Amino acid sequence: MTGPLISIRNLTVSLPAGADRACAVENVSLDVGRNQIVCIVGESGSGKSITAHAIMGLLPRGVTVTSGSIHFGGVDLLKEPPDAMRKRRGRDIAMIFQDPMAALNPVMTIGAQVTEQIRAHRAISQGQALKQAGGLLDQMGLKDVAGLLKAYPHQLSGGQRQRAMIAMALSLSPQLLIADEPTTALDVTTQAQILGLIKRIQTEREMSVLLITHDFGVVADMADRVAVMHHGAIVESGTVKAVLGQPAHAYTSALIAAVPRGESLLAPLPDAPPVVQVTGLTKRFRRGGLFSRSSAITAVDNVSLTLSPGETLGIVGESGSGKSTLARCVIRLLDPDAGEVLLDGADIAHMKARTLRPLRRRIQMVFQDPFSSLNPRQTIGNILIAGPRAHGEDPGQARGRAADMLRLVGLSPEVMDRLPHEFSGGQRQRIGLARALMLKPDVLIADEPVSALDVTVQAQVLKLLDDVRKQMNLAMLFITHDMRVAAQVCHRVMVMRHGKVVEQGPTRDIFAAPSSDYTKALLAAIPGRQAR
Repeated sequence: MTGPLISIRNLTVSLPAGADRACAVENVSLDVGRNQIVCIVGESGSGKSITAHAIMGLLPRGVTVTSGSIHFGGVDLLKEPPDAMRKRRGRDIAMIFQDPMAALNPVMTIGAQVTEQIRAHRAISQGQALKQAGGLLDQMGLKDVAGLLKAYPHQLSGGQRQRAMIAMALSLSPQLLIADEPTTALDVTTQAQILGLIKRIQTEREMSVLLITHDFGVVADMADRVAVMHHGAIVESGTVKAVLGQPAHAYTSALIAAVPRGESLLAPLPDAPPVVQVTGLTKRFRRGGLFSRSSAITAVDNVSLTLSPGETLGIVGESGSGKSTLARCVIRLLDPDAGEVLLDGADIAHMKARTLRPLRRRIQMVFQDPFSSLNPRQTIGNILIAGPRAHGEDPGQARGRAADMLRLVGLSPEVMDRLPHEFSGGQRQRIGLARALMLKPDVLIADEPVSALDVTVQAQVLKLLDDVRKQMNLAMLFITHDMRVAAQVCHRVMVMRHGKVVEQGPTRDIFAAPSSDYTKALLAAIPGRQAR
């Protein structure tokens, strides 16, 4: 057959009354050719996912298609009866959802979920379907397939869950695969593996892929063609070479400029007495229960570091490398099993709680998920003044400083009477930073503060963190799995793997001449690095 596999023409999708705009998608036209990868790129709220859900016939309640057509193999999907669309989903068009943990059924094993889809479309036995499911998981490069088939989603890592979802999507050999942000918040190495897997399977099966992303590095590595969406409309489209090489729209240029380049921007600071000195820090966790033999896992293994005023030290590594556990030991949210954490010479690692309490205000943390770390029932004002009030500060004085802190992070003091759910992800991250700064800390720990943000919002938050560091002369421990981000904000980098430090030094030296094979692998996995 000739012509595109799927052809979207003048698609408009309306939002319910009271939404921030009338249409989620407005007058969108887009083609996906046969055996082709097309990327839709844009920020949150641009209409990318709504377009994908319109193709699948899975729009949320109250969100409706008001005009346009979506032709697939000559058939307008918008005019197909519900039963026909139900048969088409999975068989002809399949989708990999953004959050595999939310999309997978938590009370069903992986094997049951993969076989359920196969048996819904094919007249085969459970045993045959289970054998097919095992073969699919094996094709995804997963180990211990027999064990994974019996496992529940919460027992798998993020990368394993994503591979299991890809296996489900490919179980019926669809002609079109829609991948909605399939690597958001994954480690760069896991992201590279997932993207490589999608690319390999697309080539082997000669299928079409519609890939939704906010990262132009991913676009450079994956796409044949790209469409840029902004506020529900496509503002630019074309080949990857044309759009990335000579963007015609200012919004496209802004998105490309916001992508971290993976080039070190900060020179090491002159030597200064450290405000934090960590020596031989070790943390172990025990696992096992009443009916199983317990064993110890060393999450942080004999780690040492120093951090001076005004300096940003990046802690880089994959999930499970011990980064966040190290941070929680430094701030004393976890008690280490061995080692010292000296804050201006005082060992807070083994200090009694009563003695430690006055020192806690000197070391504060910005958490990875700004929504779950903010009390959903408290107003922003009450959230910001809670820390100072716990340390005996007058409520009126604390509220005045809260207004100053909100201005510092780029928000209006008028937001103090609003609740966390009324803000975007980037705004909530700014609120989390303001809360940490309310206590005038000497040390700020930022744990993956931009991992799930759009590239433009990410760039804004990174600039804000660096500006605040300069203004307040903060010592900052910056935890990330993205080497590009580390290059942008860190004076020095410490690379961790399996709880150990494999390499550390000035950021420029690490990027120019890494000595560890693991660091080289992290650098090689940066999306779009080969295209530059």
